[in-house]
Amino acid sequence: MGRKHGTNPDHMPSSHRRYAEWTPGRFRRWAGKIGPNTEGLISAVLASRPHPEQGSALAWAFLRCYRGLDTTRLEAVSSRTLELGVLNCKGVAALLARKPDDATAKDGSPIPLLDHANLRGPGYYH
Repeated sequence: MGRKHGTNPDHMPSSHRRYAEWTPGRFRRWAGKIGPNTEGLISAVLASRPHPEQGSALAWAFLRCYRGLDTTRLEAVSSRTLELGVLNCKGVAALLARKPDDATAKDGSPIPLLDHANLRGPGYYH
């Protein structure tokens, strides 16, 4: 019989135990309480990382970004995030920073999120 690796929660610092309680299922349940778009986003985030801990860390970051915000707004941001395939906090934060009416153009089509490492913005040139 081979050796199995595991972590005994009693051996973890108390600050780490709190995070260990957040399983992928718990993240999905939390997101499901907001709505189906957010649940889909969190499921996609969890599936997009090679190790469960990486997906959980990103889901935890989303939880912090989403804390205290209107569920209708969060569902709209989650939907747009999934459309764009932006599965990172920087992209979600950019969408959350927009005014709710800035998410769509005057003709009703969504405005694309410009999030690229080579875009410097107007402040760079002054």
